[in-house]
Amino acid sequence: MLFSSTVFLFLFLPLTLTLYFLVPRKLRNTILLLASLFFYAWGEPKFVLFLFLSILLNYVFALLVDQNREKHVLVKWVMAATIIANLSILIVFKYANFIVENINELFGTTIELGNIPFPLGISFFTFQGLSYVIDVYRKDAKAQKNLINMAMYKALFPQLIAGPIVRYVTVAHQIDDRKESLTKFAYGTKRFIIGLAKKMILANNCGWVADQVFSMPPGELSVGMAWIGIIAYSLQIYFDFSGYSDMAIGLGKMFGFDFLENFNYPYIARSATEFWRRWHISLSTWFKDYLYIPLGGNRGGVYKTYRNLFIVWLATGIWHGAAWTFIAWGVYYGVLIMLEKAFLLKWIKSIPRVFQHLYALIAVMIGWVFFRAETFTYGFNYLKVMFFANGNPVWDQQASFYLSQYGIVLLIAIMASMPVFNVLKDKVLKPGTTGIASGRDFLVTASYAVIFFLTLVSVVSSTFNPFIYFRF
Repeated sequence: MLFSSTVFLFLFLPLTLTLYFLVPRKLRNTILLLASLFFYAWGEPKFVLFLFLSILLNYVFALLVDQNREKHVLVKWVMAATIIANLSILIVFKYANFIVENINELFGTTIELGNIPFPLGISFFTFQGLSYVIDVYRKDAKAQKNLINMAMYKALFPQLIAGPIVRYVTVAHQIDDRKESLTKFAYGTKRFIIGLAKKMILANNCGWVADQVFSMPPGELSVGMAWIGIIAYSLQIYFDFSGYSDMAIGLGKMFGFDFLENFNYPYIARSATEFWRRWHISLSTWFKDYLYIPLGGNRGGVYKTYRNLFIVWLATGIWHGAAWTFIAWGVYYGVLIMLEKAFLLKWIKSIPRVFQHLYALIAVMIGWVFFRAETFTYGFNYLKVMFFANGNPVWDQQASFYLSQYGIVLLIAIMASMPVFNVLKDKVLKPGTTGIASGRDFLVTASYAVIFFLTLVSVVSSTFNPFIYFRF
């Protein structure tokens, strides 16, 4: 079920909210669990079995860790089993066919696995389960003994399919004792509206442009067309994913949860390193806390630091998808961030800020080319067009058409990807007297109402357009 579907907006969410606030507080987690399972089962009911398996495995593993803390050898075996079990589920359902295809190509074999189902959000809820058991092992959080509460945490529908990765330690106290309020609910509603608008108005329109451009052979693209395509895709993936995160955070607020932020205007970064401190923050911090630091972080000297960075970024690429292009994308960032750490950051800081931003944007867009491309050949040829390396025309009628038809949308999206509107809002709607404050509140409320109306029009009239990160 999509957050941007009429079924969710006009049936599932109102009904869930009504039941949630009508039942006694002690039953609210049960209502959320049942609603979340129904939400997940809406498209493919059989996938609920995989979700249950993940819930039960990590519930049992955490209890075993908690009950056998003094038996150090046993606990280590339990942790090894936890990691192996979770990663095995991920490997079987997400990577098995990719592994077999490469084995067949390398050794000339004809192994066939058939059609292995791909449970939605498996990468997200697998990492969430791993972090839960690890947090219990580290004594950062207590083991959840109530299976319903544990299942609710794992299956909670706002963040189940595409994140953010909500770590148990950040919401443990909210599972049993959270405070719902009208203020939280109002903020959550506004945050949800903004996220929905990002998806329906900005991401989908930018995505249409990107799809048209990337469906064309690179040899038929002008330089301008190639840049329009990658700019559109860069905006699409940002507003698609940050829009989902906004909606997840907003829905969490409605039910009394406080999820951590997942994006912080990544396109205003001045380096690849800074970009990844602002993009998909929950995944970046997950790899930092559960892989980079356990490997030794930057404590073992230069060689081990670079080794650890490379491992983390290789894992990040693999996490995103079972394809060599994703792996290359991860390696690209690993090498780039190692170079920045070695000497590039010092050089970048010495040049004017506008060129720092330009460097970061170009570096990120080069990465997005391989993230979007189906093959290496397509990605390399696309980059050749972008950087005048294959003799294609600089501009053509197609580029003029797309710029004239979608230039305004792209410009609005570019502005919205930076804190421009927040600055304007703060300047125009300055706090003042009671009368001014009342007028300001009315204007803000009216603005959200207009945005929501326009978004609903788009929801009703649009065709099926899933979130990009559903496939991860």
